[in-house]
Amino acid sequence: MITLMVEVFVTLFVIMDPVGTVPIFLSLTSGRSAASARRAAWQAVAVSFLVIVLFAFFGQRLLDYLSISLPALQCAGGLLLLLVALELLTGKADDPGANPAEANVALVPLGTPLLAGPGAIVATMLFARQVDSIGTFAAVALGIVGVHLAIWLAMRFSLPILRVIRDSGVLLISRIAGLLLAAIAVQMVADAVRAFIEA
Repeated sequence: MITLMVEVFVTLFVIMDPVGTVPIFLSLTSGRSAASARRAAWQAVAVSFLVIVLFAFFGQRLLDYLSISLPALQCAGGLLLLLVALELLTGKADDPGANPAEANVALVPLGTPLLAGPGAIVATMLFARQVDSIGTFAAVALGIVGVHLAIWLAMRFSLPILRVIRDSGVLLISRIAGLLLAAIAVQMVADAVRAFIEA
């Protein structure tokens, strides 16, 4: 049970990358009040947790019903992230009037597909197949809760950095985050294309 819990936690921790999420979180929440940024942090974690849990229970049935393959889901997530990355790179995300859905960055792209992306969803679905008793269920559940707690802590305690780096630092972080996010998106699309070819 403990081994399974650690395996779930480590696997999702590596895929969801709480530390790597910090610069993207800071860039997407720059210009907001501390209270608004804190709210975005827990909302993103809540959305990610909800998506992960729903796919753990109903993911395979939903994909089968809609005739959606995992590579298609991965490609869609990559394209969505690429759009956000381009906004960060071109500076459009810095203009409060450029994004009418600015209040929802906790939902998209933070909650999904950045945190609860195809990789995390697939991993969770595979772990859910190992649940055959109360012990294994508890192990998987604790692993999922633990990694989301780590993500929230990473984003929550990154907020004081905003007060130190000022506007110029936020601009630099936004550009770096955009570049990293673009690379993640391209990799997701490339993996999806490779999976399509191999299928």
